[in-house]
Amino acid sequence: EAVNTVAVAAVALLGATDRLQIWHMAVAAAVLGIAAAFFFPAYSAYLPRILPAEQLLAANGVEGVVRPVLQRAAGPAVAGVLVGATFPTLGAGAVAVLFALALGLLVATRPATGRPVTEPTERPHLLDDLRAGLRFVVGTPWLLATVLFATGAVLLIIGPIEVLLPFVTAERFADGARMYGFALTAYGIGGALGALAVSSGRLPRRYLTVMMLMWGLGSLPLVLVGATWSFPVMATALFVIGVTDGAGMVIWGTLLQRRVPAAMLGRVSSLDFFVSLALMPVSMAIAGPLSKVVSMQTIFTVAGLGPIVLAVIALLAARMPHDEIAHPLR
Repeated sequence: EAVNTVAVAAVALLGATDRLQIWHMAVAAAVLGIAAAFFFPAYSAYLPRILPAEQLLAANGVEGVVRPVLQRAAGPAVAGVLVGATFPTLGAGAVAVLFALALGLLVATRPATGRPVTEPTERPHLLDDLRAGLRFVVGTPWLLATVLFATGAVLLIIGPIEVLLPFVTAERFADGARMYGFALTAYGIGGALGALAVSSGRLPRRYLTVMMLMWGLGSLPLVLVGATWSFPVMATALFVIGVTDGAGMVIWGTLLQRRVPAAMLGRVSSLDFFVSLALMPVSMAIAGPLSKVVSMQTIFTVAGLGPIVLAVIALLAARMPHDEIAHPLR
């Protein structure tokens, strides 16, 4: 959080003094990405240490509701209004203030002093940690299959949504920029409701099957996104994608925290974060050039159907239906 605060504050300061350049933005984006790569695995490993197992689903649901609402729906809307009514540097300054507030809240959660902190007598080497985490993932079929599925799904889906969707809305609808914002809002609200629906009950008995079907079949509405010229249809399709994505993410986070040993959770979460997102920049890089030789509709069709095939392969290859019965979590 301290790194986030400094990075965005530097952007705001450079903007206020009229010295901000593109390479400054690129460096700041890289720093924020590195900070996020530390934050999320640490958060995943930390949560089970402060909550009992039966509360993890609800806690992940809260995070799964708040994050899409603020990050995908309210955040872009408020930022657009603020920057549109004032100037971009004020927006960067507001983000820096919010990061500083987050840092303050994090510091405030530190335990009371006075209790001795027991340090391990011998700290393992970083490479030993990485090898141990990799061995655990490779030796756990349901975990390995899910991570590999996520890698393929990210390659197919992220580029069309992040890179091509703005051009689709601009081409098909009047005031395309605003329609793109509304489309993302529908996606974010869907994600929040999906997370809320799953976390309000108990973990499904067929939790692996439900999760993979959510992510696999949940991508199918992308076919409509690539084909329709009706904004209500597009918004509804993105809403459904958000629902299934949010629901699947809550189940996935809970599974990691309940089925991965506590001593291994941080390493596994780090590997999951890295492997699952490794092809995200590749997907973004190839989406634009690919759209010059292949129609948008074809790209979105492949993005909608491909994850279904990958999900079925993962379910069968890792024998997930058998595994979830052998390891009940209800």
